[in-house]
Amino acid sequence: MDLVCTVAGAALVLFGAVDMFQTLLRPSGQGRTSRLVLRGVWRLSKAAGHRFGSAVGPVAMVAVICLWVLLIAVGWALVYLPHLPEGFVVGSGLVPSDYSGFADAVYVSVVTLSTLGYGDVVPVDPWLQAVAPLEALSGFAVLTAALTWFTQIYPPLSRRRSLAVKLAGLDAAGAADAVADLDADGLARLLEGLADEIGRVRVDFAQHPEGFYFQEARTELSLARGLPCALSIRQAARPRPEPAVRLGERRLAYALDELAEILRSEFFRSAATTDDVFAAYAASTARI
Repeated sequence: MDLVCTVAGAALVLFGAVDMFQTLLRPSGQGRTSRLVLRGVWRLSKAAGHRFGSAVGPVAMVAVICLWVLLIAVGWALVYLPHLPEGFVVGSGLVPSDYSGFADAVYVSVVTLSTLGYGDVVPVDPWLQAVAPLEALSGFAVLTAALTWFTQIYPPLSRRRSLAVKLAGLDAAGAADAVADLDADGLARLLEGLADEIGRVRVDFAQHPEGFYFQEARTELSLARGLPCALSIRQAARPRPEPAVRLGERRLAYALDELAEILRSEFFRSAATTDDVFAAYAASTARI
């Protein structure tokens, strides 16, 4: 039984560490468990009409971090449990037999993980003295990972919002209707610029899919609301015969299709076309 408990605890710690690694360090990956948590929080928000606004994304990320802490803390508690109280010494005035249950193992684990070091329960077995600092290091790793994750997500969000504002401005100015009257060089620059910015956002979605779950508080910051304008500009530019315009139109079409493919593979697998993906994207972010 002791061996089973220790192996189960080690497996939980490893499971949490692997999920954290896949979410934060893989170039285009996300841990399976963290993905489920993010999607669960998003679905709850969607069912409530996204009334929590821009808090949804941060709340979902905090929920994932709490899950990592829970997995690691409970895992180490299971490792310690078979060795309580014999493998530990308690402070003066405390009764060793009072530290023998699972709740006590969780307490020891959390105190070690958080590096508080109260000193009321201290390991004395040599191997426990060797592994306890590893838990403290894992606690420091979780804290660092949490700060890194939040730091990493905001530059992609800024690029996405900047593109959304640009598309909102173009839509308000009637850019799609003006395409036929623009000179070839100006239109080509517009198409190339949109293609470049959409390409960067596509990379952001591939490397930071958690950014999808950040609901925008203002309409002009919502990329989902601005993408139809990009589609309209591409469609309006298609009949133009100038080589520079044709090249820019093809680049924009490619960038939009690639963005739609990323969104389809991660979030909207039932959507068939680029237009369908963007329509589903807009519907998923709409507030009731």
